[in-house]
This record gives sequence, structure tokens and C-alpha cells, in this order.
Amino acid sequence: MCQLSLPEWHPAIANNRNNFIAKKGETIFNEGEPVKGVYFVTSGNVKIHKKWGDKELILRFANDGAIFGHRGITTKIDAYPISATALETTHFCVVDLEFFKTTLKVNHDFAYNMLMFYADELHSSERKMRNLALMSVKGRLAVALLELKEQFGLDQDGFLSLELSRQDLAAFTGATYETVFRTMNELLAEQLIKVNGKALGILNEAGLIELATR
Repeated sequence: MCQLSLPEWHPAIANNRNNFIAKKGETIFNEGEPVKGVYFVTSGNVKIHKKWGDKELILRFANDGAIFGHRGITTKIDAYPISATALETTHFCVVDLEFFKTTLKVNHDFAYNMLMFYADELHSSERKMRNLALMSVKGRLAVALLELKEQFGLDQDGFLSLELSRQDLAAFTGATYETVFRTMNELLAEQLIKVNGKALGILNEAGLIELATR
């Protein structure tokens, strides 16, 4: 919002933003709560998730600079359709919903980029739902690992620059913990990935891409 808004609008943003810190595991807001505003990550990582039957489904992750809480912006529903939880100590700011809407009206570049962001997110959500319906767990796990690599990158040893529990990986994949654990062992045996404690690494990206495109 700061990058794409007019310089003259920056003082208004400064006067209408509130800064917060969430500890690891702390819930920022819950699915079904009244919409309070739109959130931006300053530093850290947040999982965006929702109830899926009796399970949890992680829709995406919001790290440095990312927006979240925008799913609460609708003309008919005044509650968040998702939850947000900090995966590590996370610094973020919140702007009131009405101020956010005013910012969109005043700053055309910001409004256009938000439109493109919504379009990309819709496409990503549709692809995830298709994968859940049609793709094997092995393929979905390959997709998840490739997406995490694209968003967070790899460290110098080839491990994802993100500490993610196996339970959260299962929720991001849309499978049970037991199934993901078993599938990971298959990927290890095929030398497609590597593991060091909680750290996950990629050994054969081409092999994962092949699984993801079947």
C-alpha cells in the first residue's frame, strides 16, 4: 500500500495504521469474527487457513510485505471467511476497512494492483481446489514443495528457508498427517527431497515438477 500509493497519501497511511506483534502460534483473527480491517506483514510469517470439515486447510502463507485479511472485504458478508495465525514472531500493521477502501478510491495504481492480486489469488484458489479433487497426495505434496520454494527460496544447503511443521505441511497439502508422512518417505526413497530435523530440502526439482504436472 505504501509503495503504490501517492506520496501525498503517505501521511494519511501513517495516521491510520496500527502496529502489532504476534508471537509464534498466536491467532491474529479467527474465521467468523467480524471484519476489523486489512493487515500487512512487516516481518515474519502468517498462515492463512480455514476449517475443512473436521480438518484445517492452509490456503497460503503471508510473509514480509504481504497482505492478509482482505478476504473480509465484501458487500454482503461482514465476517472473515478465514483465520490467520503467526508461524513465528511476526510484526504487522492493520488499517481500518473504511480507510482501506478510501485508499483504493484515491490511489489508482494501488487499486489496479489489488485487482490483479485478487485475480491471481482466485486463479490460485481454483487450481488448489482442482488439485484437491483430482491429484494424488504425492502430486499435491510436490506442488506444495515447489510453491514453498518459489515463495521462500532455499538456503545455501538446499533447504527451504521456512520452518514448517509436518502438521502444517499436511494442512497445506490437503491430506492427513499420516498420509503426508508416508508420502514423504516415498519422496526420500526416490531421492527427490531431503530432511534434516524439521528442515525440508529439494534434491531433484525436475522430478518434483514431473509429479506436479501429471
